[in-house]
Amino acid sequence: MIKVGIIGGAGYTAGELLRILVNHPEVEIVFVHSASNAGNYLYEVHGGLFGDTQLRFSDRWDLAAIDVLFLCSAHGKSREFWEQNACPADLKVVDLAQDYRDESEGYVYGLPEWQRDKIRLAHKIANPGCFATAIQLALLPLAAAGWLQAPVHVTAVTGSTGAGVKPSATTHFSWRTDNLSTYKVFEHQHLLEIRRNLGATVPIQFVPMRGDFARGIFASVTVDCPLDGERALALYKDYYADAAFTFVSERPVDLKQVVNTNKCLVALEKHGDTLVVSSVIDNLLKGASGQAVQNMNLICGIPETTGLKLKASAF
Repeated sequence: MIKVGIIGGAGYTAGELLRILVNHPEVEIVFVHSASNAGNYLYEVHGGLFGDTQLRFSDRWDLAAIDVLFLCSAHGKSREFWEQNACPADLKVVDLAQDYRDESEGYVYGLPEWQRDKIRLAHKIANPGCFATAIQLALLPLAAAGWLQAPVHVTAVTGSTGAGVKPSATTHFSWRTDNLSTYKVFEHQHLLEIRRNLGATVPIQFVPMRGDFARGIFASVTVDCPLDGERALALYKDYYADAAFTFVSERPVDLKQVVNTNKCLVALEKHGDTLVVSSVIDNLLKGASGQAVQNMNLICGIPETTGLKLKASAF
């Protein structure tokens, strides 16, 4: 069994991570750290776990007692954690914050569709951002084939869980429901990892939007491309032929196909010289915790899909 510990266990991503791990056939959860919830049952914070586990939150951790550590705290907290704690030489780490997405300190960027073989050999994984996952999966085949030669325009809508569990003026129900808004236009932090990983020398103009739903990301990516529709579709299908969770659809895609799953669905439309790529994911799963478990599976040498055959709702 893979012995697992979690730091920062009270947030949305930790809740989704626990939902997967309590049913993962190869995992034993050793501790879930949350200083503010120490002693409480996990299900008292993550209500969906009621009936699944009797584990309690702890205010302590023992890194020598585990094989894999998941860091689920806020951005910037991972570096603080390692400034105060020594990392055992044989400990594997999956960090869900943005602290090491530049692949510093020996971390490997954990987007399996891009560098699965490198991930398998790694001990430290920097889990990608949610917008970054959806957008990169929309563009990776073009970038790999050298067709990313024109400015890229992206509009992507995310659910309210993308802002985290702590309420704010733009996340509470009465403001978010029946509403739509933009934020961090052209300046979203995920652009850093997208540009770096794609090696893009062309502008990527990204307009993030807040949706009036809880979970999911719908990214619409537009770029000039000389390939006709048939060749573009073949390019994408070939690139993702061996991907465990990314699928190319010949029909339009929607959020309900991926919510509560670790899947990314990609669909293409060609209009004259313009290629429109739709990419949909669940921001908490393929955009965070599901992908984190996918990375854990890879670095621990077990089948990539273990524990992740999650089903979307039929409605």
